Order: sequence, then C-alpha cells, then structure tokens
Amino acid sequence: MQNHKQYKKIALAITGAIGVMACAAPAFAQSSVTLYGMMDTGITYVSNQGGKHNVKMDDGVNGPNLWGMTGTEDLGGGTKAFFQLVNQFQLDNGAFMPNKSLFSRTSILGLSNDKFGKLTLGNQYDFMTDSLYFAGDDPAELSGHFYDFRAGPFQKLALPNNPTGAFDWDRMAGETVNNSVKYLSPTFGGFSAGAMYSFGGVAGSIGTGNGTSFALNYSAHDFGVNAAYTNLKTVVTGEGDVSVRNWGIGAHYRFGGWTTNALFTTVHNSANGGSVYQGSVGAHYYFTPALSAGASYMYMKGNEVVDNNHAHQVAAIVDYALSKRTSVYVLGVYQRASSGGLAQINGMNSSDGASSGQSQAVARVGLHTHF
Repeated sequence: MQNHKQYKKIALAITGAIGVMACAAPAFAQSSVTLYGMMDTGITYVSNQGGKHNVKMDDGVNGPNLWGMTGTEDLGGGTKAFFQLVNQFQLDNGAFMPNKSLFSRTSILGLSNDKFGKLTLGNQYDFMTDSLYFAGDDPAELSGHFYDFRAGPFQKLALPNNPTGAFDWDRMAGETVNNSVKYLSPTFGGFSAGAMYSFGGVAGSIGTGNGTSFALNYSAHDFGVNAAYTNLKTVVTGEGDVSVRNWGIGAHYRFGGWTTNALFTTVHNSANGGSVYQGSVGAHYYFTPALSAGASYMYMKGNEVVDNNHAHQVAAIVDYALSKRTSVYVLGVYQRASSGGLAQINGMNSSDGASSGQSQAVARVGLHTHF
C-alpha cells in the first residue's frame, strides 16, 4: 500500500512537470501532407498517321496521369513553408514519361506569406503555363485537352529537344523549367505579377543556358485576363545558345453554367528564325451537374521559315460524370492545314505522327478519374 502511494506521488509529480513544460514551450506549428493524383485512359482513332489510319490505346489526354504529394507548415505570422512533388507516368504500361524521372513533373520547395507573396525554388512551371493555362484562359482545356494544344504543320520550326520540332510549342501542356527561382506577388486590387529566373549552370558564363519568365495577371470574380512572357536558352551542339521565346495573352469569363475563354500565343526560335502564332476561342456548358460539353476553334500561322504554313483546328468534347471523381467522355479534334502543309495534331509524336496530307482527325472515348 505504501509503495502504491509512492508511485502515485511520483506519477503526479511527473504529470505536473510535463504540464509546466508544455505551458512554457511554444506550440508546435500546424502542418499537413496531402497525397493526390489523376488518371486518364481510352481508345483513340487517328484518320491519317503517315498515310494510314490508326486505332490505339492512349493515356493522359483528358489531363495527365499524375501522382503527387504536397505539404505545408504554418510558421506563424502569415508565413508558411510548403513543398510539392509530382510524378507523371504512362498509365497504359506503368512507365515514366520518355526521358523523365520520378518527380520530373514538379519538385519545388517554397515560402508563402499573405502580405509578401510566394517564393518557390526547384523544377516548376514557367508563367506561360502558370498564368495562362492554370488561370483558365486556354480553350483546349474546354474541348480537346491534350490533343487540342498547339502543334500544326510547322515541323520546320525545329525547336531543340522537341519530339516533333513543334510539339506544344507554346508550353501549355505543362512544360517545366529546371533550376529555377520564381516569385509571385500578392494580389492588390485584383492585380498580381510574377518573375522567374532559371540558372544555366555553365561555369564561366552565367547567361548560357539560362531562362526568364514574367507575368501580369488581373482577376475580378468570374473574369480574368493574364499576360506572360518566357525566354529559355538551350545549349545545342554546333549551334551554341539557342533561345526559344514565347509570349501570350488570354482571358476567361464564367457565368451561369457557361465558361468562355480566348487565347493568343507566339513562339520564336532564334536558331533558324522560325515563328508561329495562334489565336483560339472556346466555350463550355453544364447542361446538368453531371453532363457537360465544350468546343473550341483555333487558327495557327507561321512565317516563311515554316513555309508560311497555316492551319484551322476545331475540337469538341461531351463529358458525363459518373461520380464526383470519375467521368466518361467522347472527344474529337480536326485540323486542316494549308496547301503543301502536313497536318499534325498535338500528341501524334511518333516518327510517322504527321498526316500525309492537309487533314488529320482524331476521335476518342475515354475514362478519367482523380483522387
């Protein structure tokens, strides 16, 4: 009995000491880690691929296949530390994307503050993607998605390290920039601005292989307009520093069940002087909470380096939500190039991906989910 009383006194003393230390020590910061992702797969019909039609399983069309994690820690005073790691993969075979690694889609660490803005470092999107696409200005997001991004009869554009020479030439499909530092200001009266710098990492020449990107944004309720500029340099054997410059401006407006947007973007390759621009408009409407449809139109035009080729492109999608996370859809994209040009819809990236003539069309039935 005496030992029991002694143990009880000791326990009470320890409990009291812990209570005193808990009161004296600062509270631990709030933190969280979230896992998320999305997947898309389906069957695609291609009308003309190297002179032949093709039926294939294709994935990552109505959104890329992603698995990621993000975490935040509240440091107090309105400041948070955060990270994001994102892997993009090929759903149909489980492999990494070609020439990519585990977190090559996104890998960033940063700080954010309510008054001073957000600073991020790592492998991340430039402002062509960040300000124009993620703001909702790209008609491709409302219609043909990955297939409706920019490509066209501009193989002679010859962008460095590009699978077709003109694949996603305005960077809307989520191209990222390595070794970069990016700052985004807080929003004042609806306006915000951003700047990014990418280090080239070449000893003795700070400017070799570097890159810059800038943005100016305005948002007011359901309306927004955004402008972006990106200039990235690539060291190419035999050609030195090749600069690829993009700029664009876009806007969006949402009302009722409608979403509408418009986008103008450009590209210029310093190695050969090739340039292309495009203008596009799109609209999307919810007939019911589950059933929606969207459509878009785009016109693309190149300079004399790409034989003054031009193209018209239309896209449409009908989407039905089976649940809050999963939907089925049908979509189609049609491109008509100018005389002498070989039509090429974005995503037709094999060696014979371009059409053998002026026209190319794709039709797709797909399944999309996110978690």
